[in-house]
Amino acid sequence: MIEIERKFLVSNLNACLQLHTNSKRIVQGYLSFDPARTVRLRKTDTKAFLTIKGKSNATGDTRFEWEKEIPENEATQLLGLCLGQIIRKTRYVVPHQSHLFEVDVFSGKLQGLVIAEVELSAADEQLDLPTWIGKEVTGDPRYYNSDLAKKGLKPEIV
Repeated sequence: MIEIERKFLVSNLNACLQLHTNSKRIVQGYLSFDPARTVRLRKTDTKAFLTIKGKSNATGDTRFEWEKEIPENEATQLLGLCLGQIIRKTRYVVPHQSHLFEVDVFSGKLQGLVIAEVELSAADEQLDLPTWIGKEVTGDPRYYNSDLAKKGLKPEIV
């Protein structure tokens, strides 16, 4: 139940999307923005999940994560209780060597933001980055989905 993840901006979306193997639309909101834990609600095209994430470590790459699938109709009802803005994005899965990058292309009020995440098995795992990856933003709270839902998109982060 520990998530180890690094985040990056995408410098060449067209090159990235040419390599994707699947995609899904995501709608998500937050029931809690407590700094020690966030409670997220997420719906995809076919499933819904309730997720609790703990506070990140000092470098921002590791934290506790608990997730449970819930009925879609319950998720739809709970979305009405969410704080801040609802996030809408399309997630593309892009394989690169032995890793799968999840590339989120945001829409609505977050249009223009594209973030790639990759989960690792250890914080010190070696990672060869694809050519379409840009600046690393791991640990920068401005790029946390919970911060984006609470504060919106700041022009300097796109």
